[in-house]
Amino acid sequence: MKADLHIHSHYSEDSWTKIDAIIKSAVKQGIRCIAITDHDEFRAHLDIKDDRVIVIPAEEVSSAEGHILAYGIDRHIPKGMGVKETIDAIHEAGGIAIAAHPYRYHSGLGEHNVIPEFDGVEALNGWSKKNDNDRSNALAHSFGKIVTAGSDAHNAGRVGESWVILPDTVTTWQEAVEAIKAGVTEMYSKNRSTFGTVKYVTKSTLLWFKRGGRRMDRRPVKKKSGKA
Repeated sequence: MKADLHIHSHYSEDSWTKIDAIIKSAVKQGIRCIAITDHDEFRAHLDIKDDRVIVIPAEEVSSAEGHILAYGIDRHIPKGMGVKETIDAIHEAGGIAIAAHPYRYHSGLGEHNVIPEFDGVEALNGWSKKNDNDRSNALAHSFGKIVTAGSDAHNAGRVGESWVILPDTVTTWQEAVEAIKAGVTEMYSKNRSTFGTVKYVTKSTLLWFKRGGRRMDRRPVKKKSGKA
């Protein structure tokens, strides 16, 4: 079966896609397993009552150094922690920690932050440039652990633009996670176009201004009241 392991819903600040639209698109594209990896949110999988698609409880955590994918977790993972601290929190929540799009400008961890404690690396990402995907793919396979791929869809139309193959015998999200850990047999991904890059940079800049010039992993600083 095909599995898209990186999708965003309306629970992410940079997506407005409803859960029903994601499921509908996945079914249309022949995707039978998904992970809704919202930015620093864990709620999406609780909204899904449709059994046509297996949904892995997941989150894309904004660590202090970049984004980390958490699969199979049983709780929300806080943002803003260091890489090692974030990985430890994911493991404590019963999940596996994957370095997301490591070479992406602004939100990638960078090769130097892909430490041995990671369970694996996202090799292919549908919203990364070809050069970045080539580098990520090489890093993922040289890392020698879990290899994943996902569309990084922020709208329903892009669901299924990247996927891995899991055994057709998988019937639960727990079995899906175990299959991912055992090693995927095949994966595919589109690459982000030049036009897509322009859209991404524009959108990221606007959201950056909306956050008051803060990175996604940073919480706003509370102003002192000045009262005694």
